[in-house]
Amino acid sequence: MSGNGVVKKVADAAAKAGKAIDWDGLGKMLVSEEARKEFATLRCTFEDVNHQLQTKFSQEPKPIDWEYYRKGIGSKVVDMYKEAYESKDPKYVDTVTPQYKPKFDALLVEMKEAEKVSLKESERIEKEIAEMKEMKKKISTMTADEYFAKHPELKQKFDDEIRNDYWGY
Repeated sequence: MSGNGVVKKVADAAAKAGKAIDWDGLGKMLVSEEARKEFATLRCTFEDVNHQLQTKFSQEPKPIDWEYYRKGIGSKVVDMYKEAYESKDPKYVDTVTPQYKPKFDALLVEMKEAEKVSLKESERIEKEIAEMKEMKKKISTMTADEYFAKHPELKQKFDDEIRNDYWGY
């Protein structure tokens, strides 16, 4: 495969990767305005690089005019370059991926578990915030009985202290 064939494969892979990225979904996970700005910059840069790969590097190169170079440089050097250019590229043998694939897969599983825990905690916190907002609205007009109805553990604690004649000092 020629050098251009490799570049074409890279350009095709980048195009597929760009389509597979859920940019909107990722953007919804961001909390701060600074993170959103950085994310927008990342997305723009990715799209620029992807566009360059699709336009510049996906085109077939012009054939080399070997005779032109033979006249200026000399045929011995040009023949050496032509032979190297037309020879097959050595095949890449991936020895790294098999080593790290199990570790990566384990990290993915761990990440998914952490995501589930995080989503549950986020849900709990959102519920707690909603309760606090509701409490804030009603606190000035709420009676002790209404408060204790929502927090029976506090009522039990106070009742136990009164029953045991414990007044906090």
